[in-house]
Amino acid sequence: MREDTVVQLRQPGTISEDPLTEILRLGARRLLAQAVEMEVAAFVEAHSDLADEAGHRRIVRHGYLPEREIQTGIGPVAVRCPRVRDRGAVEAGSEIRFSSAILPRYLRRSKSLEELLPWLYLKGISTGDFSEALAALVGSEAPGLSASTIARLKEVWQGELERWQERDLSARRYVYFWADGIYFSPRLDHDKQCMCVIIGADELGRKELLAIADGYRESAQSWREILLDLKRRGLQVAPELATGDGALGFWKALREVYGTTREQRCWVHKTANVLNKLPKSAQPRAKQHLQNVWMAETRADAGKAFDFFLQAYGAKYDKAAACLAKDRDVLLTFYDFPAEHWKHLRTTNPIESTFATVRLRTTKTKGCLSRKTAMTMVFKLCQSASKKWRRLDGSDQLAEIIRGVKFKDGEKLIERAA
Repeated sequence: MREDTVVQLRQPGTISEDPLTEILRLGARRLLAQAVEMEVAAFVEAHSDLADEAGHRRIVRHGYLPEREIQTGIGPVAVRCPRVRDRGAVEAGSEIRFSSAILPRYLRRSKSLEELLPWLYLKGISTGDFSEALAALVGSEAPGLSASTIARLKEVWQGELERWQERDLSARRYVYFWADGIYFSPRLDHDKQCMCVIIGADELGRKELLAIADGYRESAQSWREILLDLKRRGLQVAPELATGDGALGFWKALREVYGTTREQRCWVHKTANVLNKLPKSAQPRAKQHLQNVWMAETRADAGKAFDFFLQAYGAKYDKAAACLAKDRDVLLTFYDFPAEHWKHLRTTNPIESTFATVRLRTTKTKGCLSRKTAMTMVFKLCQSASKKWRRLDGSDQLAEIIRGVKFKDGEKLIERAA
């Protein structure tokens, strides 16, 4: 066989270069260069009215900074950022400087790639497999993405978490709270770790992670410390409504710290608790009857559906009926708020959906996370997930809630003139 007909096979574990990816990378480099050139041109033009002592333009182009590579989702992209010179600065420190919003001075990885790293870790990629996984995604020659990268990043993330936990909240106002405790098993601990989480919705309808702390079985003391810490950092005004499950610890602490906040029990948790007290054969039908309660258009209709369930199941399944009946009032609180908000207020879904990935990670690693690492990774997960959280429907009505406007069956009550 002729030597030039032999196809050289790559060694196992190496990543083949894709010609299409290389073309995309070259195209990205050109587009990036054009975008930065337009950015610096706009900056120079914005200062075109400034002149130095000789009457010449004060702000001018001044070559380029050294070329550097930015790690992106399609591999390393080489870039050169233009320089801008201020020829009229009187003294050092007074010059007008150009700072690219597209290519910050110390940027080495694209934002999407930075977010990729914690997600890979949470999805079950171990630190030892990071090099191979990242090479397949961003190219085999990508520097700074070795197995030790995740270890260094975890130290950075822990610092971010500590600063976030001390941030000032005095200028913030939250109308709604969602609270829940998330359980999973950390390394070598016999007891499951409880992560107490609060998400808030501000006066513009934006959801935001407010608090995350390592609690003890959702005890009243754990929740009290979390709520008091929010108050210490400036969150003095109580939310109008809080949604959570039936854990007594949170509600006891809430009444002590924010006594005016109204309570809404999570229908997802309540439905699961009620169905667990029924035989499997009866659960599908019972679930439909429960749905008829929280899907009713008015509180009166919900009350009728509520009574029907108690009558239909109370005689034979008294524990299931009692589980539902004990929280009757706080299961229907949402009827006193705008109808557009009902789907947001009836459940703690913002927390449950976000933490599904955390459970996946701890399952894959068989509980190898330490308590401190688990806290850090949960924080980073929420930080990334929050960028995709939807604003509340009917957010324009939040201002009316703050003003004290009353709602009945989702509709605003119109006060009659005296």
